[in-house]
Amino acid sequence: MCGRKFGKTTTASEEIAACAFSKNERRVIYIAPTLDDARRLMWERLKKIFKNCTEKNNETRLELLVPTQDGGTSNIFLGSWEKVENYRGDEFDLAVFDEVQDYREFWLGWRNAMRPTLTPRRGSALFMGTPKGFNHLYDLFMMDKEEEAFKSFHFTTYDNPYIPKEEIEEAKRQLTEDSFAQEYLADFRKMEGLVYKEFDRRKHVVNEEWEVFDKRFAGVDFGTTNPCGIPTILKDKDGRYLVSDEIYERGLTDAAIADRVAAEGFNEVYPDPESPGGIKELKDKGVNVRDVKKGKDSVKNGINVVRELFKANRLFIHARCKNLIWELETYAYPDKRPLHNEEENPIKENDHLLDALRYALVMEMPASRIPMMSVYRPKRAGFARR
Repeated sequence: MCGRKFGKTTTASEEIAACAFSKNERRVIYIAPTLDDARRLMWERLKKIFKNCTEKNNETRLELLVPTQDGGTSNIFLGSWEKVENYRGDEFDLAVFDEVQDYREFWLGWRNAMRPTLTPRRGSALFMGTPKGFNHLYDLFMMDKEEEAFKSFHFTTYDNPYIPKEEIEEAKRQLTEDSFAQEYLADFRKMEGLVYKEFDRRKHVVNEEWEVFDKRFAGVDFGTTNPCGIPTILKDKDGRYLVSDEIYERGLTDAAIADRVAAEGFNEVYPDPESPGGIKELKDKGVNVRDVKKGKDSVKNGINVVRELFKANRLFIHARCKNLIWELETYAYPDKRPLHNEEENPIKENDHLLDALRYALVMEMPASRIPMMSVYRPKRAGFARR
């Protein structure tokens, strides 16, 4: 976990070169958010390290064949997180992940695509980044408290002796406290513009299992290219809710989603009404499908209901629901533009489980139990206080 310009990419290039050079037939991959990022951040660095001694360069595929200390060769590959599914079935001695905070759907790609590539060679992984709210990079950083195989390190921009201290202090004067702490001190802070700013891991993420509850239901956000999101929701007699599990997968057809939902035996299910084919599949499987109504301001109003549940400590998330937690901590409004009103609806990304959660909670909850948003308007000409 490093502040800006600490030198993490330089560190990565040295690790990659050392691993490739140390033994014959090593396979090493460096991954950035996009292929353009990989080319910009790492390609020239590696060519410089192996200057005049590479066996073969492939500028198009961003691959290097380099000599080893025992007279053989090793392969270095540059790739992108956008294409993480392409690495299924491959194998590596070292995988280096740069700017991890910007990866989308990290846990899905890590567990399903990248972690298995290290198994055949008992390979290692290096994750690097600068905080971006409490997202998956935070979870990775905290893994050394849970798993012996993980070790975390923290460095600030001040730790780089080649960056003038007066330049850092100048940045400190120009940035907000939170921005400076995040970008230069590598300190975890909540992102600006978050939709669910009331969500607090310390209060709302739990490890307990509910043995007794009144109802077990779910929302469904269909997806094939995009991930399908299905949160399992428990409700107790006091009107509290626990999201106890999640399904978050790509490539599922409507029929496959219906099979998964039917197997769960939910009391009731609230699917996206804009997917009539998926709803039909659910009904054909005998699922108790309940209507979800969409209309003007339904997104904004539904968000307010979920926010109020967090504020009232009536909504909790089990720690195993890592993708939902990631969405809660990255779902944001667009940056405010000069001379424009603030956007009322969030950016349409990082929202698959959140949409499903919103469908289910808003429609399941009796109108009399929906939390009310309190509003205060100062009394002035033409307006009444209410």
